[in-house]
Amino acid sequence: MGLYIETHIRADLDELWARTQDPARHQRWDLRFTEIEYLPRAEGEPQRFRYATRVLPFLTVSGTGVAAGEKERPDGTRTSALRFASPHPLSLIAEGSGYWRYVPDAHGVRFLTGYDYRPRWGAPGALADRLLFRPLMGWATAWSFDRLRLWLERGITPERALYRWLAELTARALLLALCLTGLGRGSLPGPSGPFADSLAYLCPLLLLLGVSLALFKAPLAGTPAARRCLRAPATRTRAPRLLRTLEKHG
Repeated sequence: MGLYIETHIRADLDELWARTQDPARHQRWDLRFTEIEYLPRAEGEPQRFRYATRVLPFLTVSGTGVAAGEKERPDGTRTSALRFASPHPLSLIAEGSGYWRYVPDAHGVRFLTGYDYRPRWGAPGALADRLLFRPLMGWATAWSFDRLRLWLERGITPERALYRWLAELTARALLLALCLTGLGRGSLPGPSGPFADSLAYLCPLLLLLGVSLALFKAPLAGTPAARRCLRAPATRTRAPRLLRTLEKHG
């Protein structure tokens, strides 16, 4: 099953195109890539590129691909498509393809992607992909799309957005740990006196409320969140014809 992610960005179409098509800016907001570099190309040929992802501080997985874009379409939309592959033996993704669509409307641009890939490592790789890697890729794509939206709509740079996300994640983790510790002990330390029984009754409820806030409260408006993106198309979609033109170059 292919992955689909969609967001709506209140921004100029040209600016959105620039921040997604320029490799230096693309790698700033897209969590899936550490580095994206265009390679030299001959006249009339699609754009080839190299990408790299730092999996661990000492491990970087890289690959190459080919991309093409349609900036001027009769219906006012724009499209870009790519094919990619990684020869790295530790890369679960062997090869894949995908596209971006830019659909302007009265309030901004619907920005969406559809992509799929073939995992390596046989049956174990297919199982790991279905249970873990593919859901993680879907989350990372949606989170990155929302980070891009914040950059365009609110001027929150991708770097600041990451710091905000880490800070909020840390605060939620601390609150969750505090509340679970209190529930495990039966209560939190409190004063004695005529209100002690009432506090003892309310304390578990407050702790449960804290757990709920830590787990389910909507992220702050300036914090990127994958949940803000659509994960399935509202209507049936098809890959653009542009993608087929890259088959002989992939």
